[in-house]
Amino acid sequence: MKIVLNLLTFALVLVLVAIALLYTQQRGLIFPAPSQYPQTPPPGFRLVHTQTDDGLRLSAFYRAAQPGRRTILFFHGNGDNLLGAIEATRGLAANGNGLMLAEYRGYGGNPGSPGEAGLYRDGDAAWRWLAAEGVAAGDVIIVGNSIGSGPATEMALRHDVAALMLVSGFSSLPDVVGEAMPFVPRWLVRDRFDNVGKLAQVKAPVFLMHGDADTLVKPANLARLRRARPDAKVALVAGVGHELAYTAAAQAILVGWVNELADGPPQSRD
Repeated sequence: MKIVLNLLTFALVLVLVAIALLYTQQRGLIFPAPSQYPQTPPPGFRLVHTQTDDGLRLSAFYRAAQPGRRTILFFHGNGDNLLGAIEATRGLAANGNGLMLAEYRGYGGNPGSPGEAGLYRDGDAAWRWLAAEGVAAGDVIIVGNSIGSGPATEMALRHDVAALMLVSGFSSLPDVVGEAMPFVPRWLVRDRFDNVGKLAQVKAPVFLMHGDADTLVKPANLARLRRARPDAKVALVAGVGHELAYTAAAQAILVGWVNELADGPPQSRD
């Protein structure tokens, strides 16, 4: 009996240690910021800096819109940086749209450590920068890829924008973790990014794009987002995984959606 109790105690200690490590170290897994990043903007862009309300100065890349074109506020995925953001918005750049490629704290040489609340502050800082630049709220389309769907949805909830477009977006971070690791309790996931709970409250038109072969953020996330926002326009791209944002198919769909909005003012929901 003593041996059994000792084994059970040892097993319990191991479980508690594993839970503690997962809880304290999870942000390193959720936000794997690349160690290499572009330090100078490509042609057509300029390096700008935003200021968060908790005192961080963050880098971003910006290019102004051509006359008559709206500006895209873009939030990239968790393992990406501004270099990938440029690639994911190349079709929009060719379309003449303005681009504000926001960068997160802890990414691209920026100070701070990423987390849900911090990414929202970073999004607000990018929003304020655009407003100071003279870009009207109704001329801003917010696009979020993967984990960028979190700050993108929050910004569309807080501000009157022309539209919200999510690429490979998730219903919530606990949903993604639960589908990948069902043994992990949902309460253990510190950052929630509850997109599905917010989407119905977004006044702007919503567009959702997903790859049907996405094994990281599974298409079930798209189904949950659609139920939360039945009037959303949806594109399910066949045979494409989580790399969707960088494909020619995604570029064409995004440009088509943006141009649909080009002939009139943004339509808000009552």
